[in-house]
Amino acid sequence: MINLFVPGRLCLFGEHSDWAGKYRTMNSEIVPGYALVTGIEQGIHATVKKSTTFKVTSEAPEIQDAWQDFECRMDFQELKDIARSGSFFSYCAGVASYMLEWYKVGGVHIHLTKMDMPMKSGLSSSAAICVLVCRAFNQIYNLNLNTMGEMNIAYWGELRTASRCGRLDQACAFGVRPVKMTFDAEEVDVDNFNIKSPLYWVFANLNASKDTIRILADLNKAYPFAETEQEKLEQKALGEMNQDIVNRAVDCMKEGRVEDLGKLMTEAQEVFDTYIAPNCPSQLKSPKLHATLSDPNILPLVYGGKGVGSQGDGSIQFLAKDEDSQLALVEYLKNNDMPAYKLTIQPKHTIRKAIIPVAGFGTRLYPETRFLKKDFFPIVDKDNQVKPVILVLLEECLAAGIEEICLVLGGEEERQMYRDFFETRLPEEHLAKLPKEKLRYEEHILDIGKKLQYVYQTEKKGFGDAVYRCVDFVGKDPVLLLLGDTLYQSNTNKKCALQFIEAYDKYNQAMISIHEIPLEKVSYYGIISGKWLNSKETVLQMSNITEKPTVAYAEEHLGVGSPRDKKKYYSVFGQYILTPEVFVQLRENIENGIVSNRGEIELTTALEQVREKYGIMGVQLDGKMYDMGVPEELRNTLSNFGK
Repeated sequence: MINLFVPGRLCLFGEHSDWAGKYRTMNSEIVPGYALVTGIEQGIHATVKKSTTFKVTSEAPEIQDAWQDFECRMDFQELKDIARSGSFFSYCAGVASYMLEWYKVGGVHIHLTKMDMPMKSGLSSSAAICVLVCRAFNQIYNLNLNTMGEMNIAYWGELRTASRCGRLDQACAFGVRPVKMTFDAEEVDVDNFNIKSPLYWVFANLNASKDTIRILADLNKAYPFAETEQEKLEQKALGEMNQDIVNRAVDCMKEGRVEDLGKLMTEAQEVFDTYIAPNCPSQLKSPKLHATLSDPNILPLVYGGKGVGSQGDGSIQFLAKDEDSQLALVEYLKNNDMPAYKLTIQPKHTIRKAIIPVAGFGTRLYPETRFLKKDFFPIVDKDNQVKPVILVLLEECLAAGIEEICLVLGGEEERQMYRDFFETRLPEEHLAKLPKEKLRYEEHILDIGKKLQYVYQTEKKGFGDAVYRCVDFVGKDPVLLLLGDTLYQSNTNKKCALQFIEAYDKYNQAMISIHEIPLEKVSYYGIISGKWLNSKETVLQMSNITEKPTVAYAEEHLGVGSPRDKKKYYSVFGQYILTPEVFVQLRENIENGIVSNRGEIELTTALEQVREKYGIMGVQLDGKMYDMGVPEELRNTLSNFGK
């Protein structure tokens, strides 16, 4: 059984530009559409499992009063008929019919456990259920669809119903985070980006009335070719003017200019009222919307506000000044018969913490490890300085912006070596012999010591157990994990860890760094398979982690690439970005005694479980890894690292 959550979606900027941009198929002079869209905190929660039929049931208290369970055969014509019926389950059946037609899947049982998103409020509850159905089939039948694929199938599935959704509706597939969408004829592109400061939105149902069909019918008269001056103004507003506003809004969000973002909301509403609304005067005068936007009780609480979705007197959104203002605004709107909801988007891009487990004895490097821990083996770095391995790793972290590092040691006795190296200044007699640049480096080492924290793994219960020892250090933050006996050398001026963190900045998902290995060596490694998400083939939507497969199995099931290309095989590069879900899973595995054949808590097991529930990405970094943990690789590292 798999747990799923799909949020509703809120269009922050760029409403109507999705269908306007689609008209470029007939008129190339139309400017592509641009929109800023985000998932909201409310949505649909469900469990899904394989079934012989297509079945949707519910225990969600929010909809139980009007709910009736649904079940039908996985029959293409039956599903299409239900999709056209206009019933409550038409959206589900539309997507299911598409999945059956193109992917030949069996049935699924979707059980709704919570559905707290407001209905018919311009937040695309229909798109959310379509994405949920697509994602259920995708994960139950291991179809390896990426998020864009799920979004597109949800759209095509909804088109099999009486609904005529816009292309931005299914942006809820990307979760509770803002995305920039571009609509160029039939092409839809989605760009992820990260915000710098918290954003406190409030959206509300105005509890008035509007005719969305009338709005769309009137505004569509300006396309594909504008005939009147007013229609030309509408095309300009949804084209170059909207493009400019959306691009400035993205800059404001990236740079943390929250007040300027609020002003842009007001500007966007003025553009809509001046250039677009006159083409549908019966619906877009929006008296309640404008009265609420100018309410003197609201203005002190917000930086700006605007309409939602197709506009009119349907829904409204505000950017509140802070969390207290957000709560006060929600309360005020509710007291004035406007059901209101909060949406808080927090910055997610800053990875400030790292973990490096160094608790192992180093059995394969005996007898040297009788005296010296392998993390203190000397290595000549690129700057021609001789450093212990751990110092090279710590500098890798610092160059990537890491501020706090937790080392997993085997016991308190190992801590003394770190005290001596990172916390104890050299005696004066040694300092006197060092040149100025070395004295500066001495201060650098002591500064690193201030960033270190320590936990202990006194019993060797596995790599997953070692990582979980850091759970209090991690808190609810994403964290970088490096292996204590592996060094990384970038082929660019960006350290491998920085490349990795920048990839996380874009996708905000648990990640494993990967590198290509020869087919004949797959049985020595954990092998990662999936589908590429970008043309450069550097970001992989993982579909499987298989520990030490046979060559024959890997060749048949684990190759990555298109059918026309030679398959390639990928293993872990030695860096991970772990999200809070990984630590939750590790805790469950520890509590439930889920161990390997060796009786150990494995990180790989938890990662595979997280992949099944939430997805994990593989990222191919531009660099090399050097293993310090075995004699033959140590020889190669000593000869080639730093060159």
